[in-house]
Amino acid sequence: MNKKFLTLSATAIAAAIALAGCSSGSGGGSMPGMDHGSSGASSTSSPSSSATAAAAEHNAADAMFAQMMIPHHTQAVEMSDVILKKQGVPAPVTTLATRIKAEQGPEIQKMTGWLTSWNEATTMSGTHSMDGMMGEDDMKKLDAAQGTEAAKLFLTQMIAHHEGAVAMAKTETTGGKNPDAVQLSKDIVTSQEAEMQEMKDLLASL
Repeated sequence: MNKKFLTLSATAIAAAIALAGCSSGSGGGSMPGMDHGSSGASSTSSPSSSATAAAAEHNAADAMFAQMMIPHHTQAVEMSDVILKKQGVPAPVTTLATRIKAEQGPEIQKMTGWLTSWNEATTMSGTHSMDGMMGEDDMKKLDAAQGTEAAKLFLTQMIAHHEGAVAMAKTETTGGKNPDAVQLSKDIVTSQEAEMQEMKDLLASL
C-alpha cells in the first residue's frame, strides 16, 4: 500500500506543478510551489524534484512488463549464445543471433534500472506465465542440435519466443503509464515483428 501512496503523491505533485505552470502564463517561475502546501514550497520549486516525480510515475502494468520481459529477454540471449557456439550454422542465422543479443542485452539493463528506480522488485513474485518461453526440454533440444538442423530449431523457437514478447509488449503499450516503458514496448513490437518475418524467410530458405 505504501508504494501506491508514494506513487500517487508523486503524480499529484507533478500534476500540480504542471497546472501551476500553465496558469501562471507570463513567467512567475519561482512561485508555483506555493500553491499546494503539504510537501513544502522548497521541494516543489526545485526543478530536480519535478523531474524525479516524473521519472517515478509508473503503474502496475509498467512494473509487470519489466519484471516479465527481463527473464524473457534473458532467455533469448541464452538461446542466441547456444547457437553462436555451434559449428556449421548458416551465416544469416548467426548474424541474427548476434543482433538479438546486441538489442536485448541493453534492454535488460534498462528495465532493471527502471524497476530499481521505481522501488519495485527486479524479479517476479508469484507465478506468471510468459508466452513464448522455452521449457527445459526445448533448451536441451537446441543444445543438442547441430548445423542446419540447429539453425532451423533456433529459428522455430525464436519465432514463438518473439510472438510471446510482442504480445506482452502490446499489453504494456495499451496499459502502461511510464513514457519510457511504453516507448520501449512499441520499439519491441516494431523490431521483433520485423525479425519474425526475417526468421520465417530464413526458415523457408534452409
